[in-house]
Amino acid sequence: MKVAGYIPVLEFALHDVGDHQKEKLLWRSEKLAIAYGLIKMPRGVPIRVFKNLRVCGGCHEATKFISAIEKREIIVGDNSRFHHFKEGKCSCGDYW
Repeated sequence: MKVAGYIPVLEFALHDVGDHQKEKLLWRSEKLAIAYGLIKMPRGVPIRVFKNLRVCGGCHEATKFISAIEKREIIVGDNSRFHHFKEGKCSCGDYW
């Protein structure tokens, strides 16, 4: 993702650790689930992830980026709404 120009949003990570450590903390459950879906699901099949907490801003931005570079539809359901990511955009209009 970095090669394609993605810059992690570090403001959603802990504030009392260094930037390198913050970057390690950015691998949250929905990102791991999306990575697993990219590996296991055939192309053309939407990736669906459900979680019981809200999607953080960093994961929201990363998922938009992943949907654009992988040309995949990704649906993330959190405790507030469903986010449908397609072509780098989210159905919530970035109101998460």
